[in-house]
Amino acid sequence: MCCFSGEVESVTHTRIFARDFTTPLQFLAYEMQFSAMEDLAMILPIPVPRQTAENAVRFINLDKYPEFFTDLESGFPKPRSANGLGLSKSAAQGSALKVVDVGSFEASFVPTIGDFTRLDERFRLPAGTWDKLPQYKAFGFAVFKLKKDSHKVHPMAFEFPRANPKQLFFPTVHIHDGQVHPKADFDHTLYAQFDRAHPRGFGVWQESPQPAGMFMKLDKCEGLVDKNAHAYKQVIKGNHKNEDIIA
Repeated sequence: MCCFSGEVESVTHTRIFARDFTTPLQFLAYEMQFSAMEDLAMILPIPVPRQTAENAVRFINLDKYPEFFTDLESGFPKPRSANGLGLSKSAAQGSALKVVDVGSFEASFVPTIGDFTRLDERFRLPAGTWDKLPQYKAFGFAVFKLKKDSHKVHPMAFEFPRANPKQLFFPTVHIHDGQVHPKADFDHTLYAQFDRAHPRGFGVWQESPQPAGMFMKLDKCEGLVDKNAHAYKQVIKGNHKNEDIIA
């Protein structure tokens, strides 16, 4: 799922796409349905190298391709059952972080936990939250500002440099009420394209019968999808350990 700066009433139908490269870069696209009583931010921790520059993350506008995940899903034959498969130096006193318009969103890259002080207070997690998540001490964060009420938003997407080029990262830790719970309810579909050199095991991944170019609108993908590579899918539902997923 993701981390929210305020309380949300519901978050469902989360879909995440990650694409691997031979370079340290990774593509990530994210979609969900949510309901909230006030404006807030969705915060996605991402494992970037230390001292990553503020302009190192490239946000990608998919507002003209809201059906990105619908088309991605069309590449997979329907299963017989619906059962899910298994599972830098702080710039706290610096200038405000750059805000980028990305379709329906405003987005920012926050290089370190300390840099959250450079964002509007409404779009930060409650004080002390990051102390409970030591695994993110060296992470950066992609922040998307969302409007209140109920929404199905067009996919949020970006490209970022990875601290470990051998890992494909899916941000799935849940923080919906300002608290870090040991377990969380998952309603996720994960999609991936792996580089051929990736040391992967596909025991829990379903492979698309055709390459992605056969079912995706490539002229709208903004380079996110490799037309010649197959896609892979995994469904995760139910109550699971509250942690990110690495492939």
